Amino acid sequence: MAKTKKATGKIAPKADAADQLKDFMVDGLKDLYWAEKALVKNLPKMAKNATSKKLKDAVQGHLDETKNQVKRLEAAFKALKLKPAAEKCDAMDGLLKEAVSIMEETEPGAVRDAAIIAAAQKVEHYEIASYGTLATYAKLLGEKEVMKLLLETLKEEKTCDKDLTKLAKSEINMKAK
Repeated sequence: MAKTKKATGKIAPKADAADQLKDFMVDGLKDLYWAEKALVKNLPKMAKNATSKKLKDAVQGHLDETKNQVKRLEAAFKALKLKPAAEKCDAMDGLLKEAVSIMEETEPGAVRDAAIIAAAQKVEHYEIASYGTLATYAKLLGEKEVMKLLLETLKEEKTCDKDLTKLAKSEINMKAK
């Protein structure tokens, strides 16, 4: 049997695998909860390594926003009558490790600032995809309060991404050039 699975590329589900969309949505919330809490720990490193005052301020501002996003996820769990729980998010873990690697591979200054923006935007794009998907699931499942909370965070993530792009294009990337 193992040979058949290997040959066909089929992956066997774990014993506790989600078989309902709501369960899969909750798994996603757990991932995001871990991810946002990890960001709260890691954003200060990015701010500390930035040299541009505007970039430092942007990262610090997003840190404050991220702390509120953690609270919003806790409210989403509460709306679902669940205790907030975090499960390691492999995607965010990888993105944060890459952010550290990017900083190690660049000298302090404009090039590192450009690299920090690149790393931060990878994080934002992951979050935009995740919050958008989970908000769609919440809407489909009739979880209006959860949907509202997720859409509020989604809007913030999109704004952060746009602000980082503007900062990169208007200043940081030109200095790095």
